Amino acid sequence: METIDLIARRELGNLRRYTRETGAPTRLADLDLEPMTRVEQIEIDEEHITVQYNKTTERRYNANEITHREWVYKYNDDAEFVAAIRTVIELSRKHMYDLPENVACPPGCAECCSGYEPFVSPSDVQRIADHFGMTYDDVMTQYVVPRESADGSYVGWLRKVTDDVADKCVFLMGSRSGKYYCGIYEARPHDCRAFTPIGCEDVDTNLPKGGKYVVGAPFKPKHPGKNGRTGKRL
Repeated sequence: METIDLIARRELGNLRRYTRETGAPTRLADLDLEPMTRVEQIEIDEEHITVQYNKTTERRYNANEITHREWVYKYNDDAEFVAAIRTVIELSRKHMYDLPENVACPPGCAECCSGYEPFVSPSDVQRIADHFGMTYDDVMTQYVVPRESADGSYVGWLRKVTDDVADKCVFLMGSRSGKYYCGIYEARPHDCRAFTPIGCEDVDTNLPKGGKYVVGAPFKPKHPGKNGRTGKRL
C-alpha cells in the first residue's frame, strides 16, 4: 500500500489553486515543508514577525558551518496574528516591573571573587599603586598576571592566591562566605565596579540579605615596592 504524504498533498493543492488564481507558476519542490522545530529566536517589529528555527551545525576541523531556517511573515493584515502580538505586548507591559531575584549581592558573598579573573587597565593598575603608595611596575609584578589585550585596553588580570583560576582573588579578605570583603574596595578595578548581581548564577543564596555586616582591616602589601615610593606610568 502506498503511503500518502498528506501535508505535501495539501500544499500541492494550495499551490495549484494559487497558480489558477494568479497565473504564476508554482512547484512543490520550491516549497519548504520541513516542520518548524527548535525555535531559537523570534523578532517582532510593527509589520513583520521573523522566526529562526531548525539550526544545524556541521563541524569541521578548523571551522563550523552553521545554518538555520528563517520564516518571515507580514502579520499586520492578519487579524489573528495582530491579536496574538497584542497579547504579547500586554504581557510585556504586565511584567515590565517584575524584579529579578538578585538585585543586590548578599553581604560577604564574594562568589564572583573566585573563579572570575577581573581584567585590569593601566588606570586600574595606577589606582591600586596610588592606593598602596607603590610604583606601577611593582603592582604589575606582585598583583597582576600580565596579558595585554589586542586593543591595548587591558594589561592583564588580578592574581589569585594560588595558580588555580578557581581560587580566591589575592585582595579578598575574610574567612568564609558571608564574612568576605574586598581589601582594596576603594581602589578596585573597573571590572569589579561594573559588576551587577542581576542574573548572577553563582550568588550564595544561603546568605541573609539583611543584618549588620562588619568589614575588617584593609589589605596591606607585604612588599610595598622599591623604598615605598610611588610612581606614575609613563
